[in-house]
Amino acid sequence: MDESHKHLRLAGVIRLSLGGGRGPTDAYVFDPHRLALPAWACALEDGPAALLVTLDRHLDLVVPQAPAAVPDRSAGLRALDEHARWSLDVRNYDHVLAAMEAGLVGDALVIARGRPRGTFAGDVYVDTRGRPHRLVVVPTVDRAAEAFNAPAPGDAVRDVLASAERILLDVDLDCFTSLSDADPTTVLPWPRGVIRDYLLPPDSESFWEAVLGRCVALTLAREPHHCGGLLASGELFRDVAEVLFRELLHTPPP
Repeated sequence: MDESHKHLRLAGVIRLSLGGGRGPTDAYVFDPHRLALPAWACALEDGPAALLVTLDRHLDLVVPQAPAAVPDRSAGLRALDEHARWSLDVRNYDHVLAAMEAGLVGDALVIARGRPRGTFAGDVYVDTRGRPHRLVVVPTVDRAAEAFNAPAPGDAVRDVLASAERILLDVDLDCFTSLSDADPTTVLPWPRGVIRDYLLPPDSESFWEAVLGRCVALTLAREPHHCGGLLASGELFRDVAEVLFRELLHTPPP
């Protein structure tokens, strides 16, 4: 198979070509977030590790159960794909640190608000190969934009973006959901206006320009079981796509 079509081996991963807009020209869409690992490997190919900018409801920063067993990126796309499917946690919260172990991701800017049990709490993760990775965590896009535009002591958003050679933009659809106060097992998808306010808050354009200017790929996890089910997640995907693709990336939705 032609190398340009090797993504076709990634079952359950849809590759999109984005044209005519700004930011990345490639996007990868899938359901379980752990499939971001082979998608990132496919997008980055043999180039240097990238800064990961990820938007999520949860901080997917749990250490893999056997971090030393994560294949290095030199093992190839198939090895990373098999590891993601068969070895990463089915709860989809250890793929970010696994990507650091593999040498795909350097630092990470994590825009998320929930902390699963076992979330790594430090500011620097040192992988089993001895490489340090900065973890910059902020709860919302408006807070990230504020830290970029006018850094307070300790804010590192501008620092990690300025030092990044390449950037991966990663979005989990459940970022745009909340749990019901009346029934915490019920997921409430956000309406489009709330999604727009979250993704495109006032004074966020300079932040997004910094992210998109060196962004090589977008990955989008649909995670229907975290978004209210198949029908609800489909409607949410349509609303998010209108804002994410049309308004942020200036390209038609898929």
